[in-house]
Amino acid sequence: MTPKRRTTCLRPPAPIRAMAGNSQSLWRLGTGRDIDCAVDRIAGIVNVTPDSFYDGGRHDSVAAAVAHGLRLAQEGADILDVGGESTRPGAAPVPDAAEIARVVPVIAALTRARPDLPVSVDTYRAGCAAAALQAGAVIVNDVSACTFDPGLLELVAERRPGYVLMHSLGRPDVMQRDPRYDDVVAEILAFFEEKLAMLVRAGLPEDHVVLDPGIGFGKLPEHNLAILRHLDRFAVLGRPIYLGLSNKSFFGSLLALPVTERGEATAVASALCAGKGARIHRVHDVAMVKTALRLAASLAA
Repeated sequence: MTPKRRTTCLRPPAPIRAMAGNSQSLWRLGTGRDIDCAVDRIAGIVNVTPDSFYDGGRHDSVAAAVAHGLRLAQEGADILDVGGESTRPGAAPVPDAAEIARVVPVIAALTRARPDLPVSVDTYRAGCAAAALQAGAVIVNDVSACTFDPGLLELVAERRPGYVLMHSLGRPDVMQRDPRYDDVVAEILAFFEEKLAMLVRAGLPEDHVVLDPGIGFGKLPEHNLAILRHLDRFAVLGRPIYLGLSNKSFFGSLLALPVTERGEATAVASALCAGKGARIHRVHDVAMVKTALRLAASLAA
């Protein structure tokens, strides 16, 4: 029988420090470029995988993935996030060489075609991240907070790309086995505080980091809702919030929507969360979410 799992509630320092000035709106990428997160930004998802939960197999050739990424750019994506291994709940890992073979040609082609557009690699492996950065990526989107491959911490500290620090409970194949929290928001805040300190000690400046609370990564629907309801609490950490809501399973739990019919829910939720401080929205349908974000911004002005 699988033992029940729960998190350890780390007590955040009091008070949690916030960065001064407008630095919390800037995301530095280590290439002489910044992303100004004072306005909403969209990261378009380019999955080069056969088994991702929403679009697995649709763009699993280099040509199809590149065409898809360029289409997302035309729709208004500010970042293209390229991944070669599914991180859906229950997903099994792929060999390092296979992940590299999937993502590197796509990243190289996208950066040649759109040198103005930052490209991100969705990986937790140091080897894949290094190859992707060499191919032109300027952001590492890591679901593991540098825990699955310790070499990744050394790499990002040395290369200083933009870095997405995400909260999760273990690897994708086990993270949904009875996750428990005493206070999910407080525990994620403490996690971010600890990991930000780790990254800075290693040599990655804090202004290179954005924070992703990891919707659906070791969370039940009630945990996801608590995070989204209290998203504004993460502002105390002084870094932009990166949010991956797109077509997630909790929309199915809440609204009885199949995975192919969650686009409108994603757009509405993204717009609502923008009002609570989310600044980078990682989505499949760039055009729909961009429209929702523009409307929300206009109504809030």
